[in-house]
Amino acid sequence: MNYSIIVPVYNRPDEVDELLQSLTQQTVKDFEVIVVEDGSQIPCKDVCDKYANILALRYFAKPNSGPGQSRNYGAERAQGEWLIILDSDVVLPPEYLRYVDEGLRLKDEGLRMKDEGLIDCWGGPDASHPSFTPVQKAISYSMTSFFTTGGIRGGKAKLDKFYPRSYNMGIRREVYQQLGGFSKMRFGEDIDFSYRIVEAGYQTRLLREAWVWHKRRTDFRKFFRQVYNSGIARINLEKRHPGTMKLVHMLPMVFTVGVAFLSLIVVVALLFALLGLVAAYGGQTGCNMGLVLTIIGLMTATAALSPLLLYSLLICIDSSIQNRNLWVGLLSVPAAFVQLTGYGLGFLKAWWKRMVLKQDEFTAFEKNFYK
Repeated sequence: MNYSIIVPVYNRPDEVDELLQSLTQQTVKDFEVIVVEDGSQIPCKDVCDKYANILALRYFAKPNSGPGQSRNYGAERAQGEWLIILDSDVVLPPEYLRYVDEGLRLKDEGLRMKDEGLIDCWGGPDASHPSFTPVQKAISYSMTSFFTTGGIRGGKAKLDKFYPRSYNMGIRREVYQQLGGFSKMRFGEDIDFSYRIVEAGYQTRLLREAWVWHKRRTDFRKFFRQVYNSGIARINLEKRHPGTMKLVHMLPMVFTVGVAFLSLIVVVALLFALLGLVAAYGGQTGCNMGLVLTIIGLMTATAALSPLLLYSLLICIDSSIQNRNLWVGLLSVPAAFVQLTGYGLGFLKAWWKRMVLKQDEFTAFEKNFYK
């Protein structure tokens, strides 16, 4: 058995159905599937039973302990040389495993590797499926665009060193076992694992062709909570792995502070403009001065809004072209702001609690862990 595909599941039977269906269409057949039900109230056992005679599939149910520990549970029961970790909300193109096969044998430059064992862990990008809703496509754009995340999740040139993510990640089984798998962190546990892999001297690689369709969240409220927790995780990761925080990780925080600062300027400027109007047309003596104050206030508000409007226009145009849909382009603007400010706010909260107040990881964010 070459590959063991491990999928932790929590209340997502419909998505598991789509994932398993895509696995039946793989051109490479040398794999098993391990589905780990993580204490779901809506189990997917019936869905798994439907594919029991089509796939080499094993289903396990266990009490809720979080995605990381559920992956570990599946890894303990896996038989493949490679463990492929997938989120339950992804769908695989038919050639996915073929590209994995090829990627593990070739260097990024296209040269044959003398020793396939040089690669111990890999990850792949994600993309939006044509069947996704406009909101899902907009969220996918915000998580893969160069103008929001540097494009690393979309497989583009990266601003920071690549670390595999658990929505689409493969690792040698013996490496997984040696490192003990995922920690009990609730958020950022996949990056923590990737850091430990690299720190232990193992080699990772981005396989650009081994991409998946990733549904992510279905509305902006859920998306905000996801990226907010990711921002919290970034500070916790820096505390666990000093020196791993790079400029790219701080950009959403800078963006968030910038948006707050510009918004404050706009509010103050509009108040001055309103006061100017009152002075000009309220029967007071300073009519000319009131008009000047109004004009200055409006010009200041416009100048403060200009960077945000230009950025929004850039996002809208780029997303509309990529998705060939103006409505998705328009929705990508709030999606980008949610992605950046949500992450930035989580980052700032964690920075205050961990760096300033000196709280430990568990005390500061008890909900980020499973006991």
